[in-house]
Amino acid sequence: MHEIINRVRERLLQSTDENTQKNSQRFFKETIRFYGVKTAVVQKISKECFADIKHLPKAEIFALNETLWQSGMIEESFIACNWTYALRKQFQPDDFKLFRHWVDSYISNWASCDTFCNHSLAEFMEMYPDYVQELKTFTQSENRWMRRAAAVTFIIPARKGRFHTDIFEIADLLLLDTDDLVQKGYGWMLKAASQYDQQRVFEYVMQKKAVMPRTALRYAIEKMPRELRQEAMKK
Repeated sequence: MHEIINRVRERLLQSTDENTQKNSQRFFKETIRFYGVKTAVVQKISKECFADIKHLPKAEIFALNETLWQSGMIEESFIACNWTYALRKQFQPDDFKLFRHWVDSYISNWASCDTFCNHSLAEFMEMYPDYVQELKTFTQSENRWMRRAAAVTFIIPARKGRFHTDIFEIADLLLLDTDDLVQKGYGWMLKAASQYDQQRVFEYVMQKKAVMPRTALRYAIEKMPRELRQEAMKK
């Protein structure tokens, strides 16, 4: 094992916080494996350790990320996400296969999903938009985190008006999903899109509200004026 992995783990073990250990699980329905380290401290460890490996080839750093993902520890997953995003200028089309593998094989909670997809996977899509069609196939996966990933990858681009048509297609593909974390994911995506085009998102919600799960609907309209929210919530 690369020496840097041992160093990361030693520092995480040395940085555990009693309150964080006590409270971390309450943010998740699923069981989470964690050291119990504050997010700001994880970020500091991530940044400082990356400085020691940033000279390595991308493939070697991605191999280190694989090891971090395999641990199943949420703090290590955050570091893997950070190190991947730090290499965003080096992303190549072939990286999509690996990114898909990480989502499908290792992501097991909303925090790791959103951290990876909001940043690294979103950046990849901005660089290589032809892969949006591949991302849409995630919506058909039995893996809830793949389905959530299909939506939350577009949170930041949606606010800028990017992938506008694709966002509504993904919402359609996930519309009747019964998983609440997937519903929250595509509702959040629509909410982000409403910051760019509120009228179109409102019209979409009104067209779909008879079948759209209320969880997704509430997320989608959260940033809208009160009168629009009230109209959308009417049965």
